[in-house]
Amino acid sequence: MSEPDFNLAQARVAIVGLGLMGGSLALDLKGKCAAVYAVDPDPETQALARTRSIVEQISGDAADILPQADLIILAAPVRAIVKLVQTLPTLHPGTAVVLDLGSTKAAIVAAMAALPPRFDPIGGHPMCGREVSSLVHAYSGMYRGAPFALTPLPRTTARAQTVAAQVVAAVGANLLWLDAATHDQWVAATSHLPYLVAAALAGATPPAAAPLVGPGFLSSTRLAGSSGQMMLDILATNRAEVLAALARFEQRLALVRHELETGDWEVLATLLAQGAERRQEIIG
Repeated sequence: MSEPDFNLAQARVAIVGLGLMGGSLALDLKGKCAAVYAVDPDPETQALARTRSIVEQISGDAADILPQADLIILAAPVRAIVKLVQTLPTLHPGTAVVLDLGSTKAAIVAAMAALPPRFDPIGGHPMCGREVSSLVHAYSGMYRGAPFALTPLPRTTARAQTVAAQVVAAVGANLLWLDAATHDQWVAATSHLPYLVAAALAGATPPAAAPLVGPGFLSSTRLAGSSGQMMLDILATNRAEVLAALARFEQRLALVRHELETGDWEVLATLLAQGAERRQEIIG
């Protein structure tokens, strides 16, 4: 495929990591490219992928799959993606576009920058998913309507940008071009901090209150059910931005606490109204 004529329909795509994100992506790409392959070390995932005919071929050994691919999509936890990027030169002898789905971008694009010139890397992050993981929960349409950030490197070619944009269009997501630093700053506020708040809220709730759990508690703590190991990867690779977001939240919470302690209901009402207005401003 020549540089200006890349067509996803002619591409052989290899997805590394066939969990919720990778599995849902495979389902959405099925029939829209020449072939979809997968790499996953879990035997149960491999068996399920074969039973459901999710991909043309799957293996636990990346060396069996990656050399066939024109496009390699890394759909693993962040630190696993970094390690995968570092081993790519030994697993794929030819040329390939490399796209990742990692939740933080700075560490990943830094690793991508060191790839040999025969690889054409670009960062990516779809803002969708569930608090559960694994291929069992994957479904077609998960990406539809979701923001999908692409974070090119200085070395990323127009061809790789075209490839990634075609993937975003194929799954029905909304394309957003960002630099890695801005992405990590924004996602710390909209995703990583909400996880920490949900986990802290769930941890602070006495079990004796369980009979009165309702929609408010369920919706506010849903993210606490996310994979702890996955979230540790995210927090470790975006620590500075998460700490900055956490500091802003603590300052706001301190204001609310102060007005509640002093019983200044007028000021407290203003703070609550500001929160409602900001939420509406953000979600449109």
